[in-house]
Amino acid sequence: MSSYENRFRLFSSIEYDGQLFMTPLNFIESVTLNEPKSRKGWRSLTKKELDKILSDTPPIWKGSSNMFRNLRERGVISYTEYLFLICILTKPHAGFRIAFNMFDADGNEMVDKREFLVLEEIFRKKKERKGVTEDGEGSEQILQLYGHHKPLQPTQVLVKGTGHVDDTGMWNTHSTSQVLFSDLTESVDDKAETTLLVHFFGKKGKAELKFEDFYKFMDNLQTEMLEVEFLTFSKGMPTISEEDFARILLRYTNVDDVSGYLENVRSNMPDEKGITFEEFRSFFQFLNNLEDFTIAMQMYNFANRSIGQEEFTRAVYVATGVTLTRHLVNTVFKIFDEDHDDKLSYKEFLGVMKDRLQRGEGRFRAEEKFVSFKACLKKELSHK
Repeated sequence: MSSYENRFRLFSSIEYDGQLFMTPLNFIESVTLNEPKSRKGWRSLTKKELDKILSDTPPIWKGSSNMFRNLRERGVISYTEYLFLICILTKPHAGFRIAFNMFDADGNEMVDKREFLVLEEIFRKKKERKGVTEDGEGSEQILQLYGHHKPLQPTQVLVKGTGHVDDTGMWNTHSTSQVLFSDLTESVDDKAETTLLVHFFGKKGKAELKFEDFYKFMDNLQTEMLEVEFLTFSKGMPTISEEDFARILLRYTNVDDVSGYLENVRSNMPDEKGITFEEFRSFFQFLNNLEDFTIAMQMYNFANRSIGQEEFTRAVYVATGVTLTRHLVNTVFKIFDEDHDDKLSYKEFLGVMKDRLQRGEGRFRAEEKFVSFKACLKKELSHK
């Protein structure tokens, strides 16, 4: 199994009709913890219990940045939805429209349930092929836990009713969904209802998802996961310490001497002011746009120049549209400025942060995985 499948299996706690599901609380733990808090096996749901869970699912217009925490155990998330949610966590706001268009197969500015499920099928089939190729029949049997069946050929689909085999055309988003649509609709029609499907498309599955609602859902999910992280360190207070902020940034890097960075903060910022949640959130929105910022930083790198705080702030805003407070920028400089010249070199900052973004087969963080939705899909769908 891939690292994604391993992690889903590790944190999922629900079984229904032979398939494994996460609860919303399971998903939060999979993002924020190394291991589940408790592991008691999978609880089998009856149809009556599932129907009750789905009937309590809030509609899209009642979504909030507390939805997953409010639902806790009262929700079911499939494996393909888990992949989708993981991708959302590190997508920049500017890319939300790209994500929506990936689902909008007919280009009518609305996404219906079947269009949503078709793209999920692309995710599933990629993982299914990978499992069979790498691990043979044993993996295929395990993947049946996720509702997987026999795979298509890796890079082609059969267009229903024509006998014609066509390439999937990965980055032509509308044509990809249209080509796959007729071939996949039979397999998506019998999908089990989930919390996400009911939230997006209503209890009868007839509602259509507008871009504004889709955008709000994605923004709420990013915010909720960051709030969970922030509250772990703030313990109910309105700020976290600059040192804890440094710990969060460095905890998944390959930096050998984390204590050295923390000592930089202690010695250079003896008077603790604290980092607010809005500052914390703005910085991780910036990290989600790190590729664009890298282009700006490379201009300084080519000129063999380091960058000062004002130049850093301006480069962040120009490249990503995110405004960082003066205190937040000063804190970042105090963490990463190894030679104490009050400037950051390409190596000092981006060398560490890009490594952090590229890491991870174990733990998925809002800041650590994919820097764009396109990169996320590329990783999911690329053929090895």
